[in-house]
Amino acid sequence: MSSETMLLLPDLARQIAKVATLEGEFVLRSGQVSERYFDKYSFEGLPHILRPLARAMSELLPPETEIIAGLELGGVPLVTAMSLETGLPAAFVRKEPKSYGTCRAIEGQNLTGRKVVFVEDVISTGGAVADALRLATQEGADVRAVVCAIWRGDGAPAIHAAPELPVYPVFTRADLEVQLGDQESQ
Repeated sequence: MSSETMLLLPDLARQIAKVATLEGEFVLRSGQVSERYFDKYSFEGLPHILRPLARAMSELLPPETEIIAGLELGGVPLVTAMSLETGLPAAFVRKEPKSYGTCRAIEGQNLTGRKVVFVEDVISTGGAVADALRLATQEGADVRAVVCAIWRGDGAPAIHAAPELPVYPVFTRADLEVQLGDQESQ
């Protein structure tokens, strides 16, 4: 990551933590229950956060990346912003193939034989990524990695059902919680 981006990360983490952190009891996609939730739509809809976040995420892309593929729904605004940032074509991965029109699960690009990186918002265990990997592999994609805004899982970032797939987060849950702690002490 560039030194300019590295300098901006603490401020970006503070902004995301401020607008996206919800306290309460939340059931995550994985089935886990959490008292803290990062509402991705709160920061993905704000251009002053989305633009630098897309830049930081773009800097994590492996150099061989040919297509970036955003997972429905939170990965779509991120991949669109990253496509504008990098000039790479974007694809959009549905949770399942649609039953009309093209009847495809992945829209926007032909992934066959292409080096693809998934783009996701918040990952805890990677269940949605594992589902998308299955769909992309069926379409002949060579999925190289996952870039995400926030890794909220335990331990090192990894997709439980696909541990060989590298996960590159801009922030971890701890990065945002540090910012929340800083805000609470001010």
